[in-house]
Amino acid sequence: MAARLCPAHTLGGEDMAGSSVRMLGLVREYRMGEETIRALDGFDLTVSCGEFVVVMGPSGSGKSTLLHLVGGLDRPTAGEVWVDGIELGSCPERERIHHRRERVGFIFQSFYLLAAYNAQENVEVPMMLAAVPLRPRRERARTLLEQVGLARRLAHRPAQLSAGEQQRVAIARALANHPSLLLADEPTGNLDSRTGQEIMGLLQGLRREEGLTLLVVTHDSMVASFADRVLHLRDGQIVRQEDRP
Repeated sequence: MAARLCPAHTLGGEDMAGSSVRMLGLVREYRMGEETIRALDGFDLTVSCGEFVVVMGPSGSGKSTLLHLVGGLDRPTAGEVWVDGIELGSCPERERIHHRRERVGFIFQSFYLLAAYNAQENVEVPMMLAAVPLRPRRERARTLLEQVGLARRLAHRPAQLSAGEQQRVAIARALANHPSLLLADEPTGNLDSRTGQEIMGLLQGLRREEGLTLLVVTHDSMVASFADRVLHLRDGQIVRQEDRP
């Protein structure tokens, strides 16, 4: 089936920077031997442009599966996943690749930095894949590392950086291709509480400056204090929602 488009989202007559996300009747099942595991079970959710939503829940509740579907890393068993008018479950693979490369920035608990590359080179990797020329690629990487407070660490490799600094490099890398949607999976999971607060403050500031939509899954209640809305997930369904002031 071809991807279906919906009208562009606007506010006050102007296009908004962040992505809009809508999930309808979302089901994702996995086979484990003879057993079928239903990670998401008829899941419905709308995330507005520029909104910061945190999803909390125990292990196995479907949090990471949700991010994988919104990020175009996986397809649902049933239901629809719309991001900026593109239905990711049915669109061609080339559109999903474009979505992952151009529209989405991923931030993970384990950083996934390349050990042989320094901080600047790690941030350049997504731009290399997008065929950005060398000079603008390097300029963008330097600017982003300055933005996350690592102007003096450009030439340092991951082993020479603290966990908090590595996560800052990972955040800069996630922003490399000007995404409109940031997806974060346990972004404070490998950090002490103070560094975790600093990272969330950084993400909050970047979200406001860039007009990003931010969807975070976590076990960390501290992370929820930064959100516009907190969803509690259990057995693949939303069981409670909190709107933050």
